[in-house]
Amino acid sequence: MIETRDYLTKELTMVEKWEKDQNDLWFWEKLGRIPFMLLDKITPKFLQDKMLQIVDEIGSYVHNGGKYLVSEKSILKKMKEYEELQEDFTAAEIGKLPLASMDKTASYFKSSRTRMATVQGATTGIGGLFTLGIDIPLVLGLSLKTLQEIAISYGYDPNEKEERIFIIKCLQFASSDYVGKRAILEELSMTDAERDRQAISQLQGWREVIAAYRDNFGWKKLFQIVPVAGIIFGAFINKSTIDEVAETGMMLYRKRRILERLHLLDEEPLNE
Repeated sequence: MIETRDYLTKELTMVEKWEKDQNDLWFWEKLGRIPFMLLDKITPKFLQDKMLQIVDEIGSYVHNGGKYLVSEKSILKKMKEYEELQEDFTAAEIGKLPLASMDKTASYFKSSRTRMATVQGATTGIGGLFTLGIDIPLVLGLSLKTLQEIAISYGYDPNEKEERIFIIKCLQFASSDYVGKRAILEELSMTDAERDRQAISQLQGWREVIAAYRDNFGWKKLFQIVPVAGIIFGAFINKSTIDEVAETGMMLYRKRRILERLHLLDEEPLNE
C-alpha cells in the first residue's frame, strides 16, 4: 500500500481525535488517592523506601538505560512473521516499513504485555501490602519494557537518551489528569531545539510518574486486606495500567512517524 498524503492525513486525524478524547482521570482513580493518603501513615517503611528506590532507577533509565533496556531481537523476529523481510533486516530499517506493519507489531506487544500484567497483578494480589513491594516495580518495569518495544516497532531507538525521555513522557501522559495531558501534548509538539532548552524540566517527569503510580495503588492497598479482592483488583488494575500505557505509546509514536512522513512529502512542516 502506497502511503499517500491523504492516507497519512487521515491517520493523523484519528490520532488527534484520540488525543482530544483523553479526559480527566476516572472517578474511581481519583477515589484511589483517598485511601492512599489514609493508609500512608501505616504503610511499611520498606514500601516507602521501595518507592524512593524506583525514583532513582527511573533517573538511571533516562540517563543510561539502566537495567530496563530491551533487546531488539524479539521485535525483529515478530516483524519478520508479519512481513517478508530479508534475514539481514535490521532495526535501523524499521522506520522505512509501512505504517500498517508497524501497527501490527506494536499491537502484538500491547496485547502480550497486557496479558502478562493481568497474571502478574493476580499473583501479587495474594500477599497483601507486603507483595506490593514486588508489584509496584514490576508494573513500572513492564510499562517501560512495553513502551520500548512499541518505540522499536515504529523505528525509534530507546538506546538514545532522547527516546527514553519521550518514553517517560508517555508514562506521564497515561497517568496524568486532563491538564497534565494537555501540557504534555503541547510539550511534545515543540521542535527538537525547543525541547532541548527545556531538558531539565522534562526530567522532572520521573517524580510525577512515580507519584501517580503510587497514588493509583491506593485502592489496591485497601482491597488487599481481603486476599480474594486483592487478586481480582490486582489483576484488573495491572491490566488497565499496561493497556493504557501501551495505547498511549502506540498513539504518540504513530503520530511522530506520520508527521515525519508528511514532512517528507511537503517541504514545510504540517503544523506551520
